[in-house]
Amino acid sequence: MLSESDLGAIGLTLRLAGLTTLILLLLGTPLAWWLARTRSWVKGPVGAVVALPIVLPPSVLGFYLLVGLGPQGPVGQLTQSLGLGVLPFTFWGLLVASVFYSLPFVVQPIQNAFEALGDRPMEAAATLRASPLDTFFSVVLPLAKPGYLTAAVMGFAHTVGEFGVVLMVGGNIPNETRVVAVQIYDHVEALEYADAHRLAAVMLVFSFTVLLALYAFNPTGKRREKG
Repeated sequence: MLSESDLGAIGLTLRLAGLTTLILLLLGTPLAWWLARTRSWVKGPVGAVVALPIVLPPSVLGFYLLVGLGPQGPVGQLTQSLGLGVLPFTFWGLLVASVFYSLPFVVQPIQNAFEALGDRPMEAAATLRASPLDTFFSVVLPLAKPGYLTAAVMGFAHTVGEFGVVLMVGGNIPNETRVVAVQIYDHVEALEYADAHRLAAVMLVFSFTVLLALYAFNPTGKRREKG
């Protein structure tokens, strides 16, 4: 049986992953669209920044976020001037860190979906005198649905599995910043291997189920198998 502390960590993790995924889908859509359509030389540097969390050690990203969000950092000074205090070691600081850390896992699938569309759907909509905004919501988004499915699943799952960044920025505060990965670490550190095993097994089943659902319901994957 999972303890009350384990259940609290699971609930906090799901809340964090859900909010992070929602924010990334909203912010990542215009960014992915720009990356897919632009021919500017800035595309390379911006794309590299977006992909940076894939190769950057989580502790490095967490350290710079901690400095930037801290009382002496630019973001920390701004939040203090607004009367919001500082974000490190709070749930909202954890949310900011998660958005940065999971950014490429949401933006890149959406960008790939946009690039795969080509120009024909937009050109066809233009001949029907559809506005760019109408074309985007009526043509582009429905056709890019597989990319959004992949982005949502990968962003959610990646946030659930965070450890280094969340520990650096959020610390280990029960019911505030103690997510599942940190809870498992606490069990191991306390030599509570049975508790760690139960919680780790839950996450293993969850991760496998998420990936299985992605492969089963992604229309793009089904079309490739038929081809």
